[in-house]
Amino acid sequence: MSLAADEAWMQRALLVARRALGGTGNNPAVGAVVVRDGVVLAEGWTQAPGLDHAEPHALRQIEGAARGATLYVTLEPCCHHGRTPPCTDAIVRAGVSRVVVGIVDPFPLVSGRGIAILRAAGIAVDVGVQETACRKMNLGFLRVVAGGLPEVTLKAAVTLDGRIASAAGESRWITGPEARAAGHTLRGQHDAVLVGVGTVLADDPLLTVRQEGPGRDPWRVVLDSGLRTPETSRVLGERTIVYGLAPLAGERARALRARGAETVGVGPGVGGLDIDAVLRDLAARGVRRVLVEGGGAVHRSMLVGGFVDRLELFVNGRVLAGGPGFVEGPGFRLADAPGFTLSEVQRVGPDVHMAWEAGEAGEKT
Repeated sequence: MSLAADEAWMQRALLVARRALGGTGNNPAVGAVVVRDGVVLAEGWTQAPGLDHAEPHALRQIEGAARGATLYVTLEPCCHHGRTPPCTDAIVRAGVSRVVVGIVDPFPLVSGRGIAILRAAGIAVDVGVQETACRKMNLGFLRVVAGGLPEVTLKAAVTLDGRIASAAGESRWITGPEARAAGHTLRGQHDAVLVGVGTVLADDPLLTVRQEGPGRDPWRVVLDSGLRTPETSRVLGERTIVYGLAPLAGERARALRARGAETVGVGPGVGGLDIDAVLRDLAARGVRRVLVEGGGAVHRSMLVGGFVDRLELFVNGRVLAGGPGFVEGPGFRLADAPGFTLSEVQRVGPDVHMAWEAGEAGEKT
């Protein structure tokens, strides 16, 4: 098989892996494609926690018919017993003759052992096809394994001059229904959606995914150093965490907990709270991908701390010439300004969606 063909099939496996985003718990979102003689026999992706990983999900569809085929998988197959049996066992049992792996799994119980087991069973293994793209697909998983921090994406709906609301506070709606639907898709692909208390006070958001998706609603996270979140806020309930300045005690904390939210105290930091401590606590809960939806002060804290891996901006053609921007605070010097590289542009209804990436995937730990 040529390198070009391998890259094309791995690209297909990456597209399949996207179906798993937001629905895998603390497992990586992996895609697998089984191919023989240029024909796809089956595709699989990581299922909900406790269910099949991508490789068994694909191989079960063609029980007994994978012998001599090539398996393309975005992440090294696991080789240990967890909530599911080792994927290497399923691959060897299926009689696959070749496995093409996007990236090595850095998890200590795997980390090259899966590849070694397959080779010892007489299966040809090639590693590193579409490596950069595969790293980006599971940046959150890789980041947590390497240094305990999740992947962070900052999302905003803005005008041409970067405003998220008018001077009078109007923000509904900056963008059209198509862009808002795309925003809900993004929520469904992340494990947590994070906002500051200012957004809660201004918009009273639900932060749920109001469309079908592979998993349940993400964690809803509020940064609120002074516990100003009203106990009537719609964001409160199961799988909601309000982070405030430690120690958290008193009637305000009890009122939030009575509504079903968890309250977690952290130390002070830029913008009010220690963002590093917040992100590490989320990672410890199984959160691998965090979507930050504002407001401008929270965006600035994330940028100043160097936590932002990706920007997702939905841009409308109006100019407000006033009102808050999607990043607040004093201006940066040009030499010190956070920088991003444009990776995607597409029209979404009357608006434009732009994705920007910070540095190489996996650079920060």
